[in-house]
Amino acid sequence: MFESIRKHSKIAMLVMFLLIIPSFVLVGIDSNYFSGSSPVVAKVNGGDITQAEWDNAHRRESDRIRAQQPGIDGALLDSPQARYATLERLVRDRVLQAAATKMHLQPSDARLARELQEIPQIAALRRPDGTLNAEAYRQLAASQGLTPEGFEASMRRQLAVNQVMGTVMATSFVTPAQAQASLTPLFQQREVRIASFLPKDFVAKVKVTDQALQSYYEEHVADFKQLEAADIQYVVLNLDAVRAGIKLNEDDLRSYYKENIAQYAGKEERRVSHILVAAAKDASESARAAAKAKAQSLLKEVRNSPQLFAEIAKKNSEDPGSAAQGGDLGFITRGAMVKPFEDAAFQLDKGAVSDVIETDFGFHILKVVEVKKPVVPTFEEKRVDIEAKLAEQMARRKFAEAAEAFTNTVYEQSDSLEPVAKKLGLKLQTANGVTRTAASQEIPVLASAKLRLALFSPDSLVQKRNTEAIETGPNELVAARVTKYTPASTLPFAAAKGKVRLEFIANRSAKLAQEEGKAAQLAWSKGEKPVAGAIGAPVTVSRQDLKGQPIQLVERAMNESQSGLPVWTGVDLGAQGYRTVQVVEVVKAETVPALVLSQRLQQYTQYWTTAEALAYYETLKLRFKVQMKVPKPLPLSRGVES
Repeated sequence: MFESIRKHSKIAMLVMFLLIIPSFVLVGIDSNYFSGSSPVVAKVNGGDITQAEWDNAHRRESDRIRAQQPGIDGALLDSPQARYATLERLVRDRVLQAAATKMHLQPSDARLARELQEIPQIAALRRPDGTLNAEAYRQLAASQGLTPEGFEASMRRQLAVNQVMGTVMATSFVTPAQAQASLTPLFQQREVRIASFLPKDFVAKVKVTDQALQSYYEEHVADFKQLEAADIQYVVLNLDAVRAGIKLNEDDLRSYYKENIAQYAGKEERRVSHILVAAAKDASESARAAAKAKAQSLLKEVRNSPQLFAEIAKKNSEDPGSAAQGGDLGFITRGAMVKPFEDAAFQLDKGAVSDVIETDFGFHILKVVEVKKPVVPTFEEKRVDIEAKLAEQMARRKFAEAAEAFTNTVYEQSDSLEPVAKKLGLKLQTANGVTRTAASQEIPVLASAKLRLALFSPDSLVQKRNTEAIETGPNELVAARVTKYTPASTLPFAAAKGKVRLEFIANRSAKLAQEEGKAAQLAWSKGEKPVAGAIGAPVTVSRQDLKGQPIQLVERAMNESQSGLPVWTGVDLGAQGYRTVQVVEVVKAETVPALVLSQRLQQYTQYWTTAEALAYYETLKLRFKVQMKVPKPLPLSRGVES
């Protein structure tokens, strides 16, 4: 039945239209008909945060990060951990807004105005008379999708929210004694000696039998499960794909060259010398008048003897940077000098002398010594650059049209991706062994969590249909289909035997290393001397300087009581073996400069303030009844540090 409806979608839509409209007339239209229901993922103070809000917020955050870091791995942005962090930010904003409302925190108009004026983009809109360019301000707000009123309301809410946490953070303090008690262990150094017991040294001692392997397999059968996987086809529509299909017209290329020839030519350069009679902008009228009169007198002298310009500048110019060089300023381009000076310099012919030019620095007499006209590259020299820029511009204009065709085609012809690939000139690509969870080495476009969710949906696995067009990045759409599906299964012993053998040997050799390390630790702690070469030379470690040692080892060494030193201890590093450690002594600390102590106190105070703020936020979460409706994902595995 549903397949029939898909094939005759226009007829089905007409029938549904005729059936639904009368019901709207009789009972009215509920907004849920159009908005649809979205699952609730969190609740704050009785209010819902929906899946749709979460998705939109994460998309905006991902786009922002991609814009700042174009090379970032897409799998990181689409990971469950990154998505959950976005949800936590949404919850935090709602909690702080609820707290601000409860506390009746409302920034005054004066506070709002002061904060707005401190935003550089807004401060730049001030006219010389101090008034605000209202139209430019409106455009600035519009660039963020807001009216000026909406922007100010948003700013007011943000100020109120900042007050919630700001009150706590402003009253936090730490005494020097408290800081010293916490910081001393952090910077303390200890001398240790380490004996390493590595699994690779015990591999030869592991006895491997079929029975042992069979037993290990049965005890760890969960480790030999094969995840469900799919072989897929997929097509990608992005700017590169659209650009590849663009054929440029020769006339368009030449027209673009003519329109932008000034840009390609670069800037004209002029070597200028000047004589300055200094007069500050805020000097009295009489002082500036006297300076101008002196400049006029020097101008007459220069006009009478133009060839003596450099000598006159050396004797009379009040510019300490150029007077000794006869007023020579070197080559300048437009934009390098203040406007009155620049205008005069670029209006004069080579060898000409200007009238007296007034600037905020005083009064100048200019001479153009040399003119370098920009070299204009030929059309052929700029062809490749022009082709790239025109293709980019056309690709951006055509992408929306191509995206619509892409979206419609993968849906309307859902049993194959070949039609959309042929229609838009896209490459039909394949990938094998795709799982529900992205691997770090994955092709970036396939790292999208939304794409994988669609691939492993019943519509894709059972009905064998294309996924919808899914946005995997800015100006990038992907559609895929499953060509082969392999359900999750447990590998039989015969198929897994090679892997079982490797894991068995690794497991047993690590245990042998641990046993040997613990035995040595016990013997040495009873007074038995280590054999020559069994233990390394003394090394000084601290929590600030691990000296290349695993963090677990350093923490174990630093946690031993000072009163019992020297002492033997040890740490199991799993697959990296066992370390037996002798903590010899606490290394006497060097005198720390007062400035460093002050910096440490400031840093510790910042940590303490942050901890108090986080504790207060947790209290607010309880007060406003935060409920997270989705489980928090496990942190990314980092393995054992070494």
